[in-house]
Amino acid sequence: MIREPEREVWSVTELVQYLYDILDLDENLKKIWVEGEITNFSQHSKSRHMYFTLKDEQTAIDAVMFAGNNRRLRFTPKNGDRVLVRGYVSIYMKDGHLQLYVQDMRLSGIGDLYVAFQRLKEQLQAEGLFDVPKKKLPSFPRRVGVITSASGAAVRDIIVTMRRRLPMTPILLYPVSVQGEKAAKEIAEAIDHMNRLMEVDVLIVGRGGGSLEELWAFNEEIVARSIFRSVIPVVSAVGHETDVTISDFVADARAATPTAAAEMVVPHIAELHDRLTHLYKRLLYAQTSLMNRLKERLHKNVDRPIFTNPNARLYQYAQHVDSLEIRLQNAMGKLIEKKDRQLEQRVYRLTAFHPQRRVEKEAERLELLKRDANWHLRNLLKDKAKQYQHLLAKLDSLSPLKVMLRGYSLVYRHDGKTLVKSYRQAAPGDLIHVRLAEGQLKCQVWKSEETENE
Repeated sequence: MIREPEREVWSVTELVQYLYDILDLDENLKKIWVEGEITNFSQHSKSRHMYFTLKDEQTAIDAVMFAGNNRRLRFTPKNGDRVLVRGYVSIYMKDGHLQLYVQDMRLSGIGDLYVAFQRLKEQLQAEGLFDVPKKKLPSFPRRVGVITSASGAAVRDIIVTMRRRLPMTPILLYPVSVQGEKAAKEIAEAIDHMNRLMEVDVLIVGRGGGSLEELWAFNEEIVARSIFRSVIPVVSAVGHETDVTISDFVADARAATPTAAAEMVVPHIAELHDRLTHLYKRLLYAQTSLMNRLKERLHKNVDRPIFTNPNARLYQYAQHVDSLEIRLQNAMGKLIEKKDRQLEQRVYRLTAFHPQRRVEKEAERLELLKRDANWHLRNLLKDKAKQYQHLLAKLDSLSPLKVMLRGYSLVYRHDGKTLVKSYRQAAPGDLIHVRLAEGQLKCQVWKSEETENE
């Protein structure tokens, strides 16, 4: 009989758990966008969870949207709605059923805008624009800036609310388009302009309610970055309470409506009155408490010796002053003696090392050096004069003129330049010049011969 090879056998739970883990580890399935048509829609009466099927022309997948997510929807889903949903895919462990867990839902007609909204939101959040510390709104703004349409309901609501709450607060309106192609640029430029003027303490930026397309200017990156770099605190007041824009995340505060924004930036005059009354009562109480404490301290101190016998304390102080005066005089005397000794020492040093004294010593030394130099110079000149006379006499004795005076002469060839030193330089008949001690002779050679001592 042929036996089947042994193999691992999984339980149903193990298989479902394995599939669950695979889906849980797949990053592509953790945050996906799916578009389809709703069918089999139902909502639990107690939990308010929504259960439905999302289908297209070829297939379908079951989906669930829990109450914590679906209560933020701006519409009520129904069968036949074509929607764009965001969520993740997982296995329902109880029955191994594959489900799409929906976290957000939009009607498909505005799907592209919503995807753009989510992408920009994630980008700015990654850059940290939502995480920076928010600027504190001033308690009593001197002037409030409002950036909105000049003809919309939002500006009327803001003005009416502020006039009701704190009538004396000035409003600086910067009118802009709040929808359309130019709206985002105008809103951003208005925020930047208000920051250059620096004439308001807080800014309200917003408009009344509307569709996602109508509110889209407040989802543009240029507006978000202008709000982020504003040094003036910005309150975002766009649409109704359910409307959420990128501006809401970047602003320093979000108001559900323009009316709520006005209530947020200025206190009610009645609240101010109550607060001032409360502060006045606290101040009065503090003043009364302080006076009572001072009276109590005065009553305690009135029996002290300083008040019953003030002269005793004065005598003690006078004695102490006398003691200090004696100590001061002694200390001053010692200090003066010490300074006198130091002064004498410095005078001595100054005298010994005074520049005039040094100049005199150097002058004496210079005079000695001059006398020594003159003596050595005179002796040197005498020696040089003797050497000169000796050399002059020796040179004179060796002078050709001296020799010629003793009868010697110089013989030159007929050119008068070439000195004749040997009989071989003159042949019979040659003309020669003979230079004597006095004058010269022009002669002709008659005979040329060698002398005996050659």
